[in-house]
Amino acid sequence: MNKQPDILCIGSVLWDVIGRSSSHMRAGSDVPGRITRLPGGVAMNIAMTLAQFGMRPALISAVGRDAEGDELVTEANRMGLVTDFLYRSDDLPTDVYMAVEGANGLIAAIADAHSLEQAGAKILRPLSDGRLGDAAHPFVGPVALDGNLTEELLHDIAASPLFAAADLRVAPASPGKAKRLMALRNHPSATLYVNLEEAGLLCNCEFDDSESAAAGLIAKGAHRALVTDGGKSATEARGADIITQAPPEVLVTRVTGAGDTFMAAHIAAEYSGADRATALSRALRAAATYVSGETPR
Repeated sequence: MNKQPDILCIGSVLWDVIGRSSSHMRAGSDVPGRITRLPGGVAMNIAMTLAQFGMRPALISAVGRDAEGDELVTEANRMGLVTDFLYRSDDLPTDVYMAVEGANGLIAAIADAHSLEQAGAKILRPLSDGRLGDAAHPFVGPVALDGNLTEELLHDIAASPLFAAADLRVAPASPGKAKRLMALRNHPSATLYVNLEEAGLLCNCEFDDSESAAAGLIAKGAHRALVTDGGKSATEARGADIITQAPPEVLVTRVTGAGDTFMAAHIAAEYSGADRATALSRALRAAATYVSGETPR
């Protein structure tokens, strides 16, 4: 490689298969629409957005040595992502995510991230074998983690000296996996990026808005929290210092990947020198632009 990465994106790197329709849908609906297959997964989505903002992200994940995996790595390289550190398995197939979206939002989704889960700690070898650092000289810089990692591996990361110097940025892959982040909720350098539902799951209660949810996470021991509430508001909290902003109003044409775009834009803004309020505003604008369909995906 010519240059070390600016940030590590650790988690799911897979193919997104998304069916979208302009119709309102419910269980059992059969409607016309469009089906696309695109590079996806939380870590991949974050990395793609970071690259658009001029950063050099490295993917830390498991990708099969099948045709789907080769094609996915080729696409990642084309977008300027660092793929040198991927764990390529002969035995595990490339993961895939499938979702159906209607005019009324996400209808259903299935995440098949079994290969990432089975690979486990093998994906972290570059952080211990000297390529990206080792226990005595850990990686220094931002690390984006996602909840597609197993709870056991997230616990290991929370206690590992390999991440002692990292700026951890953590997001669940979905509300169904939000409780996996309990392992990192009290980590002294972790920033949690969650939506309102996920914040409630982590705090074992329900919140009415993003501000109360962010405050609730801080009260439960979180170092820092960013909570989004769809088109209503987003809040960033660090200790008792809380900032809440409303996102721009846009026509929503897609939802899958919006949270990843918000997180990536926020990280990029902060690492470009933006203050907290500006970083939150840039992240909200980026997410609004994304859900409106004005950026390619």
